[in-house]
Amino acid sequence: MPVAFIPALLPRPLAARPAASLSPAPPSALHLRSTFLPARPNYSASPPLLPRISSTPFRLSASASDVSAPVPAPVPAPEKKTSTLKVGFYIFLWYAFNIVYNISNKKVLNWFPLPWFVSWFQLLVGVLYVLPLWGLRLRKAPVVPKEALKTLLPISVGHVIGHVSTVVSLGAVAVSFTHVVKSMEPFVNVVGSGVFLQSFFPLPVYLSLLPVVAGVVMASVSEVSFTWLGFLSAMTSNFAFTARNIFSKLSMNKPKGENMGPANLFAVLSVMSTLLLAPVALIIDHPAKLIAAWKKATVGATAVVAAPKLIAGLLISGLFFYLYQEVAFKALDSVHPITHAVANTVKRVVIIVTSVFVFQNPVTKANAMGSAIALLGVLLYSVMKNYFPELPKKQKQA
Repeated sequence: MPVAFIPALLPRPLAARPAASLSPAPPSALHLRSTFLPARPNYSASPPLLPRISSTPFRLSASASDVSAPVPAPVPAPEKKTSTLKVGFYIFLWYAFNIVYNISNKKVLNWFPLPWFVSWFQLLVGVLYVLPLWGLRLRKAPVVPKEALKTLLPISVGHVIGHVSTVVSLGAVAVSFTHVVKSMEPFVNVVGSGVFLQSFFPLPVYLSLLPVVAGVVMASVSEVSFTWLGFLSAMTSNFAFTARNIFSKLSMNKPKGENMGPANLFAVLSVMSTLLLAPVALIIDHPAKLIAAWKKATVGATAVVAAPKLIAGLLISGLFFYLYQEVAFKALDSVHPITHAVANTVKRVVIIVTSVFVFQNPVTKANAMGSAIALLGVLLYSVMKNYFPELPKKQKQA
């Protein structure tokens, strides 16, 4: 046999498998419960949270030409289970801390009805909680230049107005009613985003807000503890948190300093809000008014609580106000938007039911039905907003 034919009879070498390429995995749409996530859409009623700072995840995948043997991204089961347990634990703490805050805050306001001072003191407690963490280097201290302070100033104003308005409402009406009215926040957010950010959505998203409006109206007209102060204060908080969210989105590409992760960004906003609110709170709830209210609550025949218990209530409400928001960042940082929406809706239900049980507030059938319709409407809105994304620019102009 000719030598020239020998190579033709030998088996051909296998083609080299294309090397696996490093390609970024598609980022998942996540949502935190604060308006501090400017780079992310607001899927729920939760006041907007802090902007998440993270790197894009990567995975190894086979080349497009190698369809016979793809290389899937390994997901170890134990790590997934641990992550799920951790998120579940954080959500549990989020609910528990939120309940403690709402109950302790309402008790303090019943004893000591000075919401401006109480709001400022709660912010101050949060600052006193985080400063030692920075001082002892348990958490990296942020570095905030002057330009970043200018960027954060309008966000802080929205934050402080929203907080004060919420506390005023909680002092004027039942806790359950305040949370029902605050479920209108998605409606206000959609209107504000359309007007100031030119952000629009398909029609089903807007239609999903009708049950929210109808439920709040039904709950309001049948609310036994209804006052215009409580209703308007809760609505003011909705507008304030929407403004905070809008300012956050407008400033999302501006530098905010170093070590400004979600927790530190919220801490810096708390420091700024405390400084902004201090003069206003001390003018409205001036020292003479504070002394008179303190004596009425703790001294003589009009006393309703012992002074140490009132001080403890102020400290507890302030600490848990700060903690429940910080835990919420960790709980909602790694869940799907629908999971977030369900968790946030269940949170409101838990708070409403717990407050009714603790304070024995009378609830009519119409009030209960309106509250249920409003909360389910919020969940429906979150689902629809996730299913129908924001309209592209061309469709907006059409």
